[in-house]
Amino acid sequence: MSVELNAKSFPVSFAALEQEAKMKMSEGGYGYVRSGASHEETLQKNAQGFEKLSIVPRMLRDVADVDMSVTIGGRTYPFPVFLAPVGMQKLTHEEGELASARAAAAIGVPFVQSTVSSYSIEEIKAGTNSSPKWFQLYWSRNEQVTFSMVNRAEQAGYEAIVLTVDTVMTGWRETDIAADFSPLKLGFGKANYENDPAFMAALDNHENEAVIQSLLENIHYPNLNWSHVAELKKRTKLPIYIKGILHPEDAKLAVENGVDGIIVSNHGGRQLDGIISAIDALPSIVTEVDGAIPVLFDSGIRRGTDVVKALALGAKAVFIGRPFIYGLAVGGQTGVEKILENFIEETKITMSLAGISKVCDLPSIKLIRE
Repeated sequence: MSVELNAKSFPVSFAALEQEAKMKMSEGGYGYVRSGASHEETLQKNAQGFEKLSIVPRMLRDVADVDMSVTIGGRTYPFPVFLAPVGMQKLTHEEGELASARAAAAIGVPFVQSTVSSYSIEEIKAGTNSSPKWFQLYWSRNEQVTFSMVNRAEQAGYEAIVLTVDTVMTGWRETDIAADFSPLKLGFGKANYENDPAFMAALDNHENEAVIQSLLENIHYPNLNWSHVAELKKRTKLPIYIKGILHPEDAKLAVENGVDGIIVSNHGGRQLDGIISAIDALPSIVTEVDGAIPVLFDSGIRRGTDVVKALALGAKAVFIGRPFIYGLAVGGQTGVEKILENFIEETKITMSLAGISKVCDLPSIKLIRE
């Protein structure tokens, strides 16, 4: 159930939102969401990368009517914003992904569901009907589980598969290690597994502890390579997007291997520390792909000006992560809706003041790196 929020008291800035969420969440849950890998250099670089980019606005351009729609993979969405695949959202709010997916449906934003959700594909489908949804896939050691989940998403009417490739093992997350905190071990991410026929058929024991142990054994797959992408293409009719690309050579390989899109991402700074920020990686990947497939963007988006900068560098759409999770913590479905409304409005205002009336024209904006 949504909660009523006082618009005047709802946090507007990311910093204020984060602090409000901290008061609502458990210490372990907040630490899990907020933190990055190792020394958190990458987490900081993601934000700093945007701060170093300055927009050079144009004037007298007639921005009375702003068109924020984007067309990706033959589908048109009203805004260039998606909810990123964030797992185990029940850690943040009792309604978890159900609240977030309903908020996305209410605003008209695509919701990307994580493999390690607190609610299953079928529960999200039942709670949101035909709203646009994509399914983010972690490759399982048991390949039949992988293909079963993909088939379930396809049967539920999801529009695309997002194969995440930067999580072949968990990053070195000092905050979680110090707190001895693992939401996976606590069962927050088991819904899609315990509702999967292939996964359950492989278990001799269907008790909760056995389910979680098998999940932990399946979730990471260091053998993942391009041959698995080829096999996935054979197993689904849905378009496949590869999430976690940062190197232009990998972008080239993605095109050569027939994927349908790339999501430039460093997992929000949560996996490998000391690497390039996602926004700094974006231009070379856009250049390498050269329009062959859509390039989307994830990691470090904190406000509407960030959305505009990423789109100006060639991204077709962006994914919001931590901000909407904090909104979920503060106000459930209503909180996520408020976050999306604020992002969309600030993006619209930024476009207008920069002299751009259509999202498709954003690459014409001049950016200066300072």
